[in-house]
Amino acid sequence: MSLFSKLLTKFFGIFSTDIGIDLGTANTLVYLKDHGVVVREPSIVAVKAGTTHVLAVGDEAKRMLGRTPGNITAIRPLKDGVIADFEITEAMLRHFITKAHSSRRLIRPRVVIAVPSGITEVEKRAVKDSALHAGAREVFLIEEPMAAAIGVGLPVTDPAANMIIDIGGGTTEVAIISLAGIVFSRSVRVAGDELDEAITNYIKRTYNILIGERTAEDIKLQIGSAYPLEKEMAMDVKGRDLVAGLPKTIHITSQEIREALKEPVSTIVNAVRVTLERCPPELSADLVDHGVVLAGGGALLRGLDKLIAEETGLPVHVAEDPLSAVVEGTGRALQEIAFLRAVASQDRTRT
Repeated sequence: MSLFSKLLTKFFGIFSTDIGIDLGTANTLVYLKDHGVVVREPSIVAVKAGTTHVLAVGDEAKRMLGRTPGNITAIRPLKDGVIADFEITEAMLRHFITKAHSSRRLIRPRVVIAVPSGITEVEKRAVKDSALHAGAREVFLIEEPMAAAIGVGLPVTDPAANMIIDIGGGTTEVAIISLAGIVFSRSVRVAGDELDEAITNYIKRTYNILIGERTAEDIKLQIGSAYPLEKEMAMDVKGRDLVAGLPKTIHITSQEIREALKEPVSTIVNAVRVTLERCPPELSADLVDHGVVLAGGGALLRGLDKLIAEETGLPVHVAEDPLSAVVEGTGRALQEIAFLRAVASQDRTRT
């Protein structure tokens, strides 16, 4: 790097604050360098029907989900961890970057964005372009499992195996990391959204009741589980009777919801098994001692750690703050841009 380039970079650093973004299917979190997590909002945008005119973003837009009149549409611009609507994603990113960075800044921020390990080069380019158009000066991408591992404090640079399972809204990322690189990763597009959808389909199939996205998510949070509970729970659920077309309340139990979640949970457990089968023997030995760390919103599903431990025979730990693991990792990566460049250039095995 020339002397002029170094001086220019230093000048930019004085007037700009770098940003780390966990651009999730369900939620977007923004980390502001030296300030921590400053934005934590749903990845939802409300637009005027038939246009790209944005009316609300984040929390305000989520309150509109399923409750909008005909002239307003509340949409999720990301699907399965990747951009489904380029223009709306750009508008959403611009909103979050502006909110985090403050319009008082003279220089546009440098941005680190976490992306699923299984996305294509075209999808990566879409994320970069969206961030650049939204106001970023420079964009770095880091794979979600690496960001999550850094965020939970795993020693990713050590010559030993570290295994992370990051269950987000759109994808589940399973990776084995050693010497600052991903030895093997498995990305499946089954995660929090599919758990919600499984609950919706179960209640529709079993009770002929139609419920909305928010209700399905509430059920998952309140009584959802992946492993038998010491004390089973129950709750009342309100929805629309598909036969009579009228509002109706039903009583459901945690056993029923566990049965509803069985298929997507099995897919996640199978992804863990496949990753372990592809792990080199020396690193497998490390995992017996170090165990596995669960991160992401899906890590909060009751009993998932017990189920994975039972299926793999490995100790499983839930991250202290699983929801913030990825964004904390992007924030720490901001401190070491040289490390980030090295991580981005690593050759890795994918499926």
